[in-house]
Amino acid sequence: MREMVKGSNVALAALSENAGSVIAGLSWVSPTGDGDADVSVLLLDANGKVRSDGDFYFYNNPVAADGSVQLLGKTPSENGDEDRISFDLTAVSPGIDRIVVAASRYDGAGFGELEDLKVTLADAGGDNLLSFAIDDAGTVSAIIFGELYRRGDEWKFRAVGQGYDCGLAGLATDFGVDIEDDAAAEEALSGSEGNEQTDTTAPTPAAEPQPRAILNSVPTPRPAAEEGGPRKKSARPRTAKKKVTLPKVAQKSLADNDSWTQARLFPVSALKSDRDREMRATSVLLSVMAQVPEFGRRLTAAFGAPAGRMETFTEVTLPHGDTPRRPDGVIRVERAGKLWTALVETKTNGNDLKPDQVQAYMDIAARRGYEAVITLSNDVALEGSPLVDVKIDRRRKHKVALWHLSWAEVTYQAQMLIRHEGVADKTHAWLLRELLHYLQHDNSGCHGFQNMGSAWVPVRNGINDETLSQGDPRALDVVESWERLIRQICLSLGGELGQKVLPVQRAKRGTDPKARRGRLADQLCLDGRLPAELRIEGAPGTLTVSADLRTSKLRTSIEIPAPEQGYPLTWAKRLIRRLTEAPADLHIETLVEGEPGGPRGTLERLRPEPADLLPRNNATQITGFRLSLFKGMGSSRGNAESGFIRSVDDAVHRFYTTVVVHLDHPTPRRASSKEPAETR
Repeated sequence: MREMVKGSNVALAALSENAGSVIAGLSWVSPTGDGDADVSVLLLDANGKVRSDGDFYFYNNPVAADGSVQLLGKTPSENGDEDRISFDLTAVSPGIDRIVVAASRYDGAGFGELEDLKVTLADAGGDNLLSFAIDDAGTVSAIIFGELYRRGDEWKFRAVGQGYDCGLAGLATDFGVDIEDDAAAEEALSGSEGNEQTDTTAPTPAAEPQPRAILNSVPTPRPAAEEGGPRKKSARPRTAKKKVTLPKVAQKSLADNDSWTQARLFPVSALKSDRDREMRATSVLLSVMAQVPEFGRRLTAAFGAPAGRMETFTEVTLPHGDTPRRPDGVIRVERAGKLWTALVETKTNGNDLKPDQVQAYMDIAARRGYEAVITLSNDVALEGSPLVDVKIDRRRKHKVALWHLSWAEVTYQAQMLIRHEGVADKTHAWLLRELLHYLQHDNSGCHGFQNMGSAWVPVRNGINDETLSQGDPRALDVVESWERLIRQICLSLGGELGQKVLPVQRAKRGTDPKARRGRLADQLCLDGRLPAELRIEGAPGTLTVSADLRTSKLRTSIEIPAPEQGYPLTWAKRLIRRLTEAPADLHIETLVEGEPGGPRGTLERLRPEPADLLPRNNATQITGFRLSLFKGMGSSRGNAESGFIRSVDDAVHRFYTTVVVHLDHPTPRRASSKEPAETR
């Protein structure tokens, strides 16, 4: 393998006869364990510029249509992770003279905080061709590791090691990529309607720093424009601070027909009874917890388990009077000669935990010195409302904790690790993928909260015929089921997005959860509505969900504040442009100061006339906009309970993916009065 120094170059043909396709690997080591960077590739013409933003490949644009470039993501290596990029040099357009390979960091982080920065190049056969180490990175936030360039009919590699102080935005701008500065664009919109401003100032390499505004965003690549044709206005840039995990492209199957079932590590086809499902689910989960330390630690750390060597067991037999008991599983963690042990009781397919079983396991754990009993079911535990009431003998010196996990929480933790945060070991990653496939299979019984309870239908009927009275305990049961459903939806959406999604409980701090639910139950009896609020990390506002049991309608909505600067007409036009891909039946309402409501209309009607969102009185102050979608409750399939749960889940996911993701994150106006305290 050729060891390169800064500025040196080499012909690929001199290193391998199989260099038509190569794989570049960029790697680094973080002493703190939490540092990382993102790779990017730019295709340059003879002038040293991109032909269009489509020649810029990064995490939001990872694959070239012609297959010449493909960002493969992170792969476990000896010292950590290695970002790999595949190049098919035979497919590179003749108009491309140079391919730049770079990496960048964000939030003020520099490459000097990382160690062992290195780029390697391997041929199609997997043989390493060359290596180039960078040992003088300094404080720069972006670095060009190297570049592939043409010399006649052959390709060569040059070790560059050039740093930039302005991050990926500055690096991209230097090579002709259009960057939209959000602050400048907002200022331009304030002065004229519909005009957008882009910043094309080229950055200066770190060796020759000059004053310039550091941009906080990078562009969403646009398709290459035809030569000589009008240049298409760039789309709004997507923030570069958080990596977006894109769905994998399904590979073509080698099966003879679509009816063949792929072999899985954890099969579900043989599951015929609830007992089979419980035994299989327990064994699958506990075995993966023991084999994937990151995952096992995630699930047990909150229960007081130490970080140590974990062993798991299923179908154990423990003495209990005249009748031995067989808990579904046992978890044992050893660290520094000390042992932490927990019994596990599992339920699947919506089956309820049995209080007598859990009580017996609590007694056994107390006698044998176990630290905890962990229950696992489709249900979601609520603060102040335990799923199982057990009696604890206060005379015992050894205390046993009772904890609960829902299958939705298990799925969430698996999703966060495998899809968003990454697992260091290939085998561990494969095990988590197999577990996730099992948990999400229809036949596993591990789908999470599935039933609104026995009080659901009587409460809906009582609201419809106005016979439900305040203080009815069935209303409180429905409120608790609603809260469980919302918490499960938060886990589901958070696992898909890789972001925190939390329910917002608007109440004074220190308020008893039971008292808060009691007030919601009384309100349900009065107006027939079940309200909820979800706070999504990175969203411009709180997502509100309301189920109206009288009209059988679900409403999902979000309120976004008006910008600090600019003109109302500019705000309205900008909002309509952002919602180009949103559903036509989206309701938009203007919020005005001192009035219950302002102008409103559907997106379909407002698209040609955004000015219809403005109040007729020009002196009226606009405080924001409310966006809402409406959907019918329940479904013709299944029973009323499962149909309602499905409809709420679908409504939240649809609203986020079709509306919220397109919204700006404006700076809110200064509030004139304090908002109510929020607790989660």
